[in-house]
Amino acid sequence: MTLLGRGWCSPLSVGLSLLAITFFQPSYCQRPTLDRLPVVGDAPDDVPPLAADLSPALNRRSVDKAIRKVADWQQGRLDSKFDTDWTLAALYAGFMAASEATGDKKYRNAMKRMGEKLDWQLGPRFNHADDLAVGQTYLELYFRYHKPYMIARLRDRFDAIMKTPDDSTTFAWWWCDALFMAPPVWARLYKATGNVAYLDYMNREWWRTSARLYDPQEHLYSRDASFLDKTEANSKKLFWSRGNGWVMAGLVRVLEDMPADYPDRPKYIAQFKEMAAKIASLQGPDGLWRPGLLDAASYPLPEISGSAFYTYALALAVNQKILEDAAYRPVVARAWKGILGHIYSDGRLGCVQPVGAAPDKYKATSSYTFGVGAFLLAGSQVHDLAVKH
Repeated sequence: MTLLGRGWCSPLSVGLSLLAITFFQPSYCQRPTLDRLPVVGDAPDDVPPLAADLSPALNRRSVDKAIRKVADWQQGRLDSKFDTDWTLAALYAGFMAASEATGDKKYRNAMKRMGEKLDWQLGPRFNHADDLAVGQTYLELYFRYHKPYMIARLRDRFDAIMKTPDDSTTFAWWWCDALFMAPPVWARLYKATGNVAYLDYMNREWWRTSARLYDPQEHLYSRDASFLDKTEANSKKLFWSRGNGWVMAGLVRVLEDMPADYPDRPKYIAQFKEMAAKIASLQGPDGLWRPGLLDAASYPLPEISGSAFYTYALALAVNQKILEDAAYRPVVARAWKGILGHIYSDGRLGCVQPVGAAPDKYKATSSYTFGVGAFLLAGSQVHDLAVKH
């Protein structure tokens, strides 16, 4: 089966979607228009100079200044153009984190307006992880405001998903990005309701995907099954940076809401520690990671969305005492410094690879909402690292 990626769909999948049949394979149609809208991202030739007023110092004032600079730029571009699409759902998670870190309610208030405008709906595809990702923000708002209507539609959808008969021949989460999109929603719904069935569903599907895509020797995930045998120019196996960033960010977000006595929790921690050690070993001299993890020489530009997701996951894990501060704080500090070097004076965050499924070329000015979301998540945890340590 040919991988068609997020922006394309096969004639077969179009026909099936018209019949409202759920189809969990890589050729499943994804909405092609949103990731081409200017609100999601662009890469202009004419941009202002890089910012000269940001400091990589790990103190609250410096970190918060960087968070606000990028968040304000992105919020100005977004305005009220809200949607349930995954490209924006990742940004919403970042805005929530930005408010928590800086104490500025305007980002969270914007997310409340988003939920109200969208009527707290999920995306249209019944059990497609990309269309569930916005639920992370609905749940976070629910935890703050305690309004059941904020998660009523989400809960109904997830209850219906759990009643769907299992099919051992298909994978709900067949691509590694899905491990950020859906599992944290399931884990947070468990936290909101106390119903362990949500956590058990997530747990079963996570390890089905892991068994298919996780390389136990390299300690990295293939993007999907079509990449299991693909290699880079240097003949090493192809592992996509942002794809593994999605996974690590998803892992720590699941662990945040998973109880300490959940039977499989040690498995998640073990996998996270394996991946963290591997990612730390691949960090570049500039503190960042290239699009193809095992062939950095083939990619002249660093990739900021993947790098930011790693920064977020590693910093959160240090803050949660999952990882040792002495070993990983320097990795986080180098990464944060490297990321700040790609912020422009107006707040644009550059070097973000556009929507895709594998390492690719892009311009230094390339900025996309999911990369900004990753940066804001990273900033929130670097902020906490600075405060706590």
